[in-house]
Amino acid sequence: MFKIGLTGGIASGKSTVLTYFKDKGIPYIDADIVAREVVEPGTEGLEAIVDAFGSNVLHDDGTLNREALGAIVFHNEEKRQLLNGCLKTHIRNRILELTSQYESVNTPILIYDIPLLIEGEWFTMMDEVWLVYVNEPTQIDRLMSRNGYTREDALARINSQMRLDDKRSFADLIIDNNGTPCDLLARLNSIWEEHIEPILRESK
Repeated sequence: MFKIGLTGGIASGKSTVLTYFKDKGIPYIDADIVAREVVEPGTEGLEAIVDAFGSNVLHDDGTLNREALGAIVFHNEEKRQLLNGCLKTHIRNRILELTSQYESVNTPILIYDIPLLIEGEWFTMMDEVWLVYVNEPTQIDRLMSRNGYTREDALARINSQMRLDDKRSFADLIIDNNGTPCDLLARLNSIWEEHIEPILRESK
């Protein structure tokens, strides 16, 4: 099974890239979905978060209040690392479990959409790492227009992640998304023809 690690940053367009390959039937593991699964009520992940941050990060029905938790961790690197520590093992175990399921049915290609692909050293188990790249001014502009953030809020969210420029050295393939949606589509079409179709042909 050929493993592709897809990474990017906030407002880089990674979700758009993943949707392109999803629509073409390529299976994927979305770490954000996994991260939600491991903090459902009754899970060890949610229990770990409450132990670390208190019950103020819960809604009245016992589900996680993501807004309250986000307000704590976005502007505090130490708290963000604490959160990652709470969930790292639970997320890793679930992703490895899903990987085994795909391997057991001879899946030819699997895409891993993992925001912390580099930081969490997931890149070491990938056959290729694909980086969706935009420059910082583009990130800021997109966050301000898309989410209504102030420049300060946009920068705080960008700075809470590893810089995209620092991720470039880990990437086997860089998907530049500084241009228009049409530019991105053309790039993805060529990636499909040059990278994906040969693997699919070989697996038949």
